[in-house]
Amino acid sequence: MKIKSYAAMTADAPLELWENEVGPLQLEEVEVDVDYCGICHSDLSMIGNEWGISHYPLVAGHEVIGRVTALGDAAKNKGLKIGQKVGIGWTAKSCQHCDECISGRQVNCASGVPTILNKGGFAEKVRADWQWVIPLPEGVDEAAAGPLLCGGITVFKPLLMHNITALSRVAVIGIGGLGHIAIKILKALGAEVTAFSSTPGKKQAILDMGASHVVNSRDPQALTALAGQFDLIINTVAVDLQWQPYFDALAPQGKFHTVGAVMKPFEVPAFSLIMGDRAVTGSSTGSPGQLRAMLRLASRADIAPQVEFFPMSQINEALDHVKAGKANFRVVLKADFA
Repeated sequence: MKIKSYAAMTADAPLELWENEVGPLQLEEVEVDVDYCGICHSDLSMIGNEWGISHYPLVAGHEVIGRVTALGDAAKNKGLKIGQKVGIGWTAKSCQHCDECISGRQVNCASGVPTILNKGGFAEKVRADWQWVIPLPEGVDEAAAGPLLCGGITVFKPLLMHNITALSRVAVIGIGGLGHIAIKILKALGAEVTAFSSTPGKKQAILDMGASHVVNSRDPQALTALAGQFDLIINTVAVDLQWQPYFDALAPQGKFHTVGAVMKPFEVPAFSLIMGDRAVTGSSTGSPGQLRAMLRLASRADIAPQVEFFPMSQINEALDHVKAGKANFRVVLKADFA
């Protein structure tokens, strides 16, 4: 069988329509017809081989919403049904038997396979092992839900790791594709949320999303005034900043948690951590149980990313739109294969 997709044939090349010959469905696999697929900056990084792990032809896309169309023999008794609406995020496969998998931390499986390296969601169909095919609860907006499978779980996981509740004071650095989802989730949890943004023109929009306070991150005095305030600060940006004011803004036992892939090492004075029992932490995406929990919360609390849509046939225009920083938070592709 051939699957139509949009592939990069070499690093940073424009995507081309490509038909990929696939073999029989493997025992643990589920085949999904793609209806929508979000675009993430990680897709751009993989297309350009910025992390040195890409191989070509490369079919990116890992924020998939679609419908189950086929089940491998070992996936037929795992609760999934033909026609069921599902999502697939960053990971497509894990071994199911290592200590991390057995402990429910499958995302850390050393043998795990990212969806992009398994031929991803910029395609008419995608395959993944059954545990990574996440049922979509009733009430979730399927057209906008794709970014929850990557951006959403990326900011939801730190809240689980650090036991965030309605009593917590949390700050978010960078109110873009990741940060705006973090604010919506934190609002649903009842936490007090402070948004650090370098774009004053976004202030009202950020407040409307659920932030309690918006602080201009370019104002040193505003940052200094927040010393000792936050139980958790989540960094979503991938650029290097002056980090010390944020470390100073942590409350005793506070955590500075990065999900933004800042390539320059953080400079953290030891006493910024020693005094007050503070810590710097990080995380990747989540495991299947965490993905299911996040989608249940999204359904109950009506959490949806702010998105704009492109037909998948205009994928190169959509990628350029994201690369240029013009996206209105997130971009989602609607499959329109003939």
